[in-house]
Amino acid sequence: MPDTELLTLQIDHVGILQSRYEKVLEDHGYDGLLISSGAAPMRYDDDQSWHFQGYGPFLHWTGLAGYEHAWLLIRKGRKPLLSLYQLVDFWHASLELAQEPWLDEFELRFSESRSAPELDGLSQLAILGEPSLLAGLSGDENPGALCAAVNETRVHKTAYEIACLAHANKLAMAGHRAARDAFLAGGSEFEINLAYQRATQQREVDAPYNSIIGVNEHAGTLHYQYYDTAAPAKSRSLLIDAGVRYRAYCSDITRTTAGVGEGRFAALVQGLEQLQFRLCKMVAPGVDYVDIHRKTHLGIAALLGAAGLVSDLSDEDMVAEGVTRAVFPHGIGHFLGVQVHDVAGKPVAPPADAPFLRLTRTLEPGMVVTIEPGLYFIPSLLEPLLSSPLGRHINQSLLDELQGCGGIRIEDNLMVTDSGYRNLTREAEA
Repeated sequence: MPDTELLTLQIDHVGILQSRYEKVLEDHGYDGLLISSGAAPMRYDDDQSWHFQGYGPFLHWTGLAGYEHAWLLIRKGRKPLLSLYQLVDFWHASLELAQEPWLDEFELRFSESRSAPELDGLSQLAILGEPSLLAGLSGDENPGALCAAVNETRVHKTAYEIACLAHANKLAMAGHRAARDAFLAGGSEFEINLAYQRATQQREVDAPYNSIIGVNEHAGTLHYQYYDTAAPAKSRSLLIDAGVRYRAYCSDITRTTAGVGEGRFAALVQGLEQLQFRLCKMVAPGVDYVDIHRKTHLGIAALLGAAGLVSDLSDEDMVAEGVTRAVFPHGIGHFLGVQVHDVAGKPVAPPADAPFLRLTRTLEPGMVVTIEPGLYFIPSLLEPLLSSPLGRHINQSLLDELQGCGGIRIEDNLMVTDSGYRNLTREAEA
């Protein structure tokens, strides 16, 4: 069982959510909100379902990632009603609910029916969840304005959420250390993945996302999704992007390791890490997250120049001409919570110079964000650049040498504090 402090924080968390949700209900004219936990859909023409992890608002309240066909009813001035589906079944085991103090804050029911609980005394009800599971229920289904307001309740994390995120980082960093050691010992991508899972003690299907484990040129595919079972003849680089889910809360960490004898690549990794440290120091209340993204491009430009990959172009010109976009095509990060790309990050669309940015807000205390600069050698992005007039500024021979290393990404999870930031990942790494 978690420590007493965490369990106390969870009770506070439930009280904070009750207050936030009651305001949302009042603002939008409802006296009740029914939330479905969701259920794993069946695969087409098969008797197997996809793996299940639960619907965000339900997880925000309960942390119960494995409960399908569960329901949560939020009402003004009353305890939330939590109805858990538990069918007696000789084919499958039923989840055992840990008897923890937070359950006393709920009206708890168990049901052998997948149906929603009986709803009495509610005149204006909203229902949130997968539409196919809401059929036949009386209430407003997924009303847009209410959904947006519910998402806003997840922007500023409670102390309980921060504690869970910090622990998820601690568990994941143990996995990252094991993965690095497996790589340096000559392991294949598959063996590196097994080392990560063994250290974190979490099945990959229960993690926040499938681990990205790229050795050599595979590190240049941003969301590389396969694991080679055979190690390459020479292991030049490892990029691993992997997290852990703890009480529904996600960590999302990336590390890059240079192989033995890869001095030039190791220097680039070190240079990008120094840039990542500087970007983390920008995280503070009142900072526009888009500004951090734009500073990243200037930092990448400086690194390209210092490494000798690009010459006779100023940092500003490298950014303006799209050179940095060719090696850093994604955004600098996103919100983090019960979803790895947590909700409400884009109240306005990302700017034209950052089309893949997942967070466009001004930072405020209690937000949790990732900072993840990258530098990649991706042929499909570099070839148009090399064949253009800008190609004369690029050191083709050095690029050819580094291309087999794929790329670099370094990612930490940060909480915005009242005066700056708290780096949950580096705390766990220490």
